[in-house]
Amino acid sequence: MAKRDYYEVLGVGKSASADEIKKAYRKIALQFHPDRNPGDKQAEENFKEAAEAYDVLSNTDKRAQYDRFGHAGVGGGRQGGGPGGMNMEDIFSNFGDVFGDDIFGSFFGGGGRQGGGRRQGTRGANLRVKLKMNFGEIAHGANKKIKVKKYVPCDTCGGSGAKDKSSIQTCGGCGGSGQVRRVSQTFLGQMQTVTTCPTCNGEGTQITAKCTPCKGEGRVYGEETLSLDIPAGVVDGMQLSMSGRGNAGERGGAPGDLLILVEEEKHEHLKRNDLDVVYYLHVSFPEAVLGTQVEVPTIDGKAKIKIPAGTQSGKIFRLKGKGFPAFQSYEKGDELVEVNVWSPQNLTNDEKDMLEKLKNSPNFNPTAEAKSMKEERGFFDKIKDAFS
Repeated sequence: MAKRDYYEVLGVGKSASADEIKKAYRKIALQFHPDRNPGDKQAEENFKEAAEAYDVLSNTDKRAQYDRFGHAGVGGGRQGGGPGGMNMEDIFSNFGDVFGDDIFGSFFGGGGRQGGGRRQGTRGANLRVKLKMNFGEIAHGANKKIKVKKYVPCDTCGGSGAKDKSSIQTCGGCGGSGQVRRVSQTFLGQMQTVTTCPTCNGEGTQITAKCTPCKGEGRVYGEETLSLDIPAGVVDGMQLSMSGRGNAGERGGAPGDLLILVEEEKHEHLKRNDLDVVYYLHVSFPEAVLGTQVEVPTIDGKAKIKIPAGTQSGKIFRLKGKGFPAFQSYEKGDELVEVNVWSPQNLTNDEKDMLEKLKNSPNFNPTAEAKSMKEERGFFDKIKDAFS
């Protein structure tokens, strides 16, 4: 089933401010929260759908990519599972601050998180990299291996941040639940609120002796080789997201995402025009008059084309299907070869004499039709002729 527009999901316009988007998400998430709709699978899907929309529209970079490329620009139109494949626990961990612990506690009596409310560590930051791709890699997709400097889990403590297992103890402030419950008396009666434990920051445990190499963070700064599968049809400036490939989180927290900014390398001979590629072919005056067969470069190598006798400068020939594929689509562009007749600049006396003899010949004079043209035709007008 086709994914709904994210603005439609949250019920806001495309010009909505960050505050309006946050308020809209908060309203919908409260409406479909699992604690309010126990056992209701449709409510759970609506809750995840709203979280996915908020994940994109609340992020300036992701929102810009979505506005430009739609779902394809922010992960290729994934289906289900919340933003980036997050489960319910991830959604609460990442977006719980939108609501505030007191609000969740007052409404639902069980905190913003399911399953006891304990959270593991702090989520790692996203990692941004630039990736250069040539025409061939863009046309066919590519597997790229890159080395990046980033935070990785500590091998010594396995990411826990503790010197050893005995150094991890249950938090005395919350008894290991990660939450502190308070009961207050209001004019409506008793109301229970649940907040994140300030002693352990919701982790439920405390470290008495820190791991030396990572200083208790559970991660160290290192280098990692990443293998990236880039789909065909990306464009310069497109940002792709790979979930969980960013910086490692602290003390076992979820890793951040890897954000890949595509940079298109220039081709030696070809120029890109949307899905089409353009090649400017220079032929000599005799070749244009008599006709010839030439080789032209393409994305995948070379191709032979026939130049008919009497070809005019500016004529465009089309090589069907020799362009770029559209991103996640079966559409494909063409290669457009524009002919330019080369006029020699340094002639011998004999060559000048031959041309003088031909200059006044009727066949070497522009036709009446050519003389009647008031202005040079544009490139896109010529393309229309090539396709007609």
